[in-house]
Formats: sequence, C-alpha cells, structure tokens
Amino acid sequence: MTETQTRRAGGRAARREARSNPLDAALRPVRPGQEGGTYHPLSPAQMDRIHHAVLDALEEIGLADAPPSGVAYLTGAGAILGSDGRIRFPRALIEDTIARANKSITLFGRDPRHDMTLSGNRVHYGTAGAAVHVVDVQTRTYRDSTVQDLHDAARIADQLDNIHFVQRPMVCRDITDNREMDLNTLYACCAGTTKHVGTSFTEPGFVADAMAMLHLIAGGEDKWRERPFVSNSNCFVVPPMKFATESCLVMEECIRGGMPVLLLSAGQAGATAPAPIAGAIVQATAECLAGLVYVNAIKPGFPAIFGTWPFVSDLRTGAMSGGSGEQALLTAGCAQMHKYYGLPGGAAAGIADAKLPDMQAGWEQATSNVMAGLSGLNMVYEAAGMHASLLGFCLESLILGDDLIGQALRCTRGIEVDEDTLSLDVIRATCMGGPGHYLGAAQTLGRMQTDYLYPCLANRSSPKEWDELGKPDLIAQAIAKKEKILTQRAAARFDPATDAAIRKRFKIHLPA
Repeated sequence: MTETQTRRAGGRAARREARSNPLDAALRPVRPGQEGGTYHPLSPAQMDRIHHAVLDALEEIGLADAPPSGVAYLTGAGAILGSDGRIRFPRALIEDTIARANKSITLFGRDPRHDMTLSGNRVHYGTAGAAVHVVDVQTRTYRDSTVQDLHDAARIADQLDNIHFVQRPMVCRDITDNREMDLNTLYACCAGTTKHVGTSFTEPGFVADAMAMLHLIAGGEDKWRERPFVSNSNCFVVPPMKFATESCLVMEECIRGGMPVLLLSAGQAGATAPAPIAGAIVQATAECLAGLVYVNAIKPGFPAIFGTWPFVSDLRTGAMSGGSGEQALLTAGCAQMHKYYGLPGGAAAGIADAKLPDMQAGWEQATSNVMAGLSGLNMVYEAAGMHASLLGFCLESLILGDDLIGQALRCTRGIEVDEDTLSLDVIRATCMGGPGHYLGAAQTLGRMQTDYLYPCLANRSSPKEWDELGKPDLIAQAIAKKEKILTQRAAARFDPATDAAIRKRFKIHLPA
C-alpha cells in the first residue's frame, strides 16, 4: 500500500469512528424545528398586494353557508351578515384578529421529546392526507387501505427521525360505519406513535366519543387538556369562499374539547380556486383568515394552524397535480404569507403524481419538500409516502422519504459562516508545512456529524463496491426495513389496563 493509500485508509477509519460516536441531539446536522425562511418567491411588494386583495375579498365577497352557530359567533365578533346570506369581514376585524391570534403554538406528543413549537420559520415534516389505496410495490398494484395499514404507517413513522408528526395519511376503507372509522382512525394512529397525531371527524356528534378515548389514553381529562397530543384537521371551507357547515360544527366541538385545529383550505387552482398562483394564494389566505376570525370568536387565542393548502390542476385534463413545480411554488408562497401575518402555518408538499416510488416520485417529492423547508413552513404536511396525487399511500415510500426529508432539512439549515467555518487557520496549517489534505484534520473529524448528513438507505458506494455488495436495490432495502419495524411490538401501544378500558367502551377493529 502506498503512503497516500495508507493515509487515506487512516482518514477513513478515523471518520468511521467519529461517525459512530453518539451525538447530542442539539448538535445533529438536522432536527425538528430548524429555522428556514431563506427562500422568498414573493417580494415584500407582492405580499402587500396579496394582502390587500385578501382584505378586499373578505370585505366585498365574504363567505357563504356558515351554520347558525357560526353566524352568531362571527357577527358577535363584528362580521356582517348580508341579505344574500354571505358573511363579510370588515378590514378592522381581520386586523384585530391577526393581532390577538396565537402566534406561537406547541403541538404536543404523547412523549414530550416529540413536542413541536410552531413559530417563526421553524420547520417540521410529517404525513397527512386521505389516500384510499395502499401501493404494493412488489406487485405494482393498488388496493383499498385498511385500519391495519394506517396503524402500520404510524408505527413506521414513529421510528423515522425526519418524520416529526403523523397526521392520518389513509382512510380505513374496511370500516364502513363512519363513527367506528373515525374512532378506529384515532386509535390506530395513537397506538402506533407517540409523536403528535392529526385526524378528522366526519360528524360533530363523534367528537365527544373521541374526547372520551383521548381522556383514557392521557390518564384523565385534566391531563389531556394540559398536553393535547392530537389536533383536528378541519376542512372548514368548501372553496370557493363557502363554509363547510358540518366541518364548522366539528371545529366548534373540538375547540370546546381543547383540541388544536388545523384550518384547512384546499382549493384546486383552475377548478375551485383561481388558476394563477397568486390568485390561488389570495383565496386560500382569505378563507383561512375567515376561519381564524371564527376560532378566535369562540375562544380568543385558541391554538389554530393557518392551513393554506391550495393544490394545482393539470389544466389539460383538470386532474390534480400535486407533484408539479407550480405546487411547490404555491406552497412556498403560502408559507411566506404565514410569516407576513406572523401566524403558525402549514401547507402540503412532498406529494408525487407518480404511482410508484421511482425517479419521477423522487424529483416531485424532493422539489416541493426542499422549497417548503427553505421557505420556513412550520408544518409540511403530506411530505412522505403519498402517490397518485393523494390517491395512494406507500409504506416503502414513507421509509425512503425519511432520507429525502433529511436532505431537505440539511438544505433548510443552510450555510453557517463564522470564524471556524471560514477555516482560514485550517487552510494555512494544511497548506504551509501540513499534509496537503484535510482528511485527518481535527476540524474534519469534528464536523463529520454536526455538518454532514448520512442517508440510511441511499447508496453512495462506487460501482465496484456496489457490485461486490450484490447490487443492493433501494426498494428491497425499504421493504426489509418495513418488515423489521413491523415484526417488533409497537413501542407506542397503550398499557394493558388502558387498552382494555378503550376496548370495553369502543369497538376497536385492530387486534389486541
């Protein structure tokens, strides 16, 4: 072995040793709640124009179809009910609501180490959606999703470092009764992860049962209200500019029960929202501000996530295109408007139009996830596992998404510039009488873990090494990791007494 080869081998050994040492969570290259916000697709002047268009839309057009209780809350706060049945919002009411709204929200996990603070440009990635199919990567087919699939997704997400929360990504299509479906959705997610969970309710009458289950899981209503570890994903509007009457009643019940709400406006540009990206942002922002007035009229300062989720249409067909560059721009623009108002917000990214976890899925998921992180979006929903424009969810893609989101987070973290990172002393010592390389430098070894992220499954070996390793396949590795996780007992499962109490009161479809 030559001197150069020996030196390089020694450097590799030192780096392996450095990389294997445990690292304090605060020093890891990526972590939940990193600061983004360096990407600005909208200029300050453009945001001002969007804001004024939003105020005009709320004051002149307003929203229709509020339930009677919502009319009472909103008019009591200062909104105006017109003879046409539409609720209109004076500028002063919007401005006052923004001023008194909760600007920093903590979404709790059942395990406190998974708590997330939503404020400023802190970024968190997680699942979401209502896929009706599961993608079988081995047979390349789609089948109906089940409660077991949902539970498996939560269990897998619980073990992935870069998935920070679990909002229900699939519908339990094997449960036909809506009440049982909602309660089993809640059970399956909470029994699978101790991270924060998001879910929906079909009818307002189901919320009381859900709260009773959550009180059992938490150990009492007081403990639940102290640390609510589930939020309500609430489609409180039916774009364009109409309240979703039933969902508004669900929202009212969730607020009374102490459950944080995601105010979700999900118009589709070119269909239920204007085709221009700016127009879609205007409508989504207006709808969410109306929702914010609603929430604060019920309970001032209640934790509400500003959920502008406009989606994109392929205007040739009218079909949704979640994996498009336009979707990435929409999400980043919405994130900027959240910061414009200083409100904790969330939007969708990471959706693939691709039907399988292939190259198309990779570029679609990466583009929007990176742009969402760089824009400082607090909650990046649907960031992993979602295919076929929200119709299919893939467990293997969820696992691969953990690596992908890790890279997005590393981009989000950006470049630190200080005396040490500028490296002038290290360059001087290396070049002037030093070894002429940085392989064994103390700075290199010290920065290996803190500055550089190493993927779990992605392959960085040379073609020769790859061949010697048996040409490992990425999908096969994801399948193996999925099976390894699912053969272990779920760490998040409830203690036997709690589980028995839940099963005694509710019809739980998952086996004990």
